[in-house]
Amino acid sequence: MNSNIEEPKKQSKAYTPKKGRPTPSLKQAKAQPGTFEARYSPAATLGETRKQRKELKASMSPQEWKDYKKAQKDARRERQRAAQRGMDSGDERYLLARDKGPERAFVRDFIDSRRYLNNFVMPFALGLLLIMVITSRFPTASTIVSTIAMVVMLGFLVEGIMLGRAASRAVRAKFPNTTESGTAIGFYAFGRATQPHRWRTPKPKVSIGDKVSA
Repeated sequence: MNSNIEEPKKQSKAYTPKKGRPTPSLKQAKAQPGTFEARYSPAATLGETRKQRKELKASMSPQEWKDYKKAQKDARRERQRAAQRGMDSGDERYLLARDKGPERAFVRDFIDSRRYLNNFVMPFALGLLLIMVITSRFPTASTIVSTIAMVVMLGFLVEGIMLGRAASRAVRAKFPNTTESGTAIGFYAFGRATQPHRWRTPKPKVSIGDKVSA
């Protein structure tokens, strides 16, 4: 018995079903995050970046482009969170140039283990601003407040010089071959001390009262 029904053609093993969108060019594929070229090639200019973004968008469907942007946004947020966690923990890979090095790590511990008058620089500045606004209509009170403020700021300065020198001596004792200048160490210590304990980055690894010796 003959049948008029045609048998389906067998597909070649090399046959690849259509993806529903154009295959990205080699340039677009190399630009994808995580590839060797994307990590180590020279940074693209703003115009080149815009052109690449337009080409990539044209190669995708609206839903694929939406998903791509969401993935990029999520990845960027995760990188930022990872960088912040690394910075807070003192990981050298994420630290700013000013915070890198064993000397700077030691200075942070040296400052974080002690209480200083300079710990109150920021709260004092905010309080002084508020008080001066309130007393601006009262010349006598304003003069008294200004005098007190000058005395307190002089105290901040004197203590800052003293703690900067103390930190520099401690660094020299612990790292005899250091190339860090005493002035740089002193300013770093002073800047650290003027920040409230909880606001410091990298986060303190020692508690106030812990012994940190050279």
